Amino acid sequence: MRIEVNRERCEGNGVCVGIAPALFELDDEDYAIVKVDEIPSDHDELATQAIAECPRAALIARG
Repeated sequence: MRIEVNRERCEGNGVCVGIAPALFELDDEDYAIVKVDEIPSDHDELATQAIAECPRAALIARG
C-alpha cells in the first residue's frame, strides 16, 4: 500500500503522526508527509487507522 497526502486538505493536525509516527511526520510548513514509499505490511493496520481518523480526509490509500 502507498499513501498520498492531499496538501489542499491537510491542516497539519498531526493525527496521523500520533497514530503512526514511523510512517508520518509534519514538514516545515506543518503538512503531513509520508516517510516511506511503500507501507510495510506490518504497519497496514496503523496506516488504515490514520487514514480513517484524519479529520480532513487528507490521506489517500493507493494500491
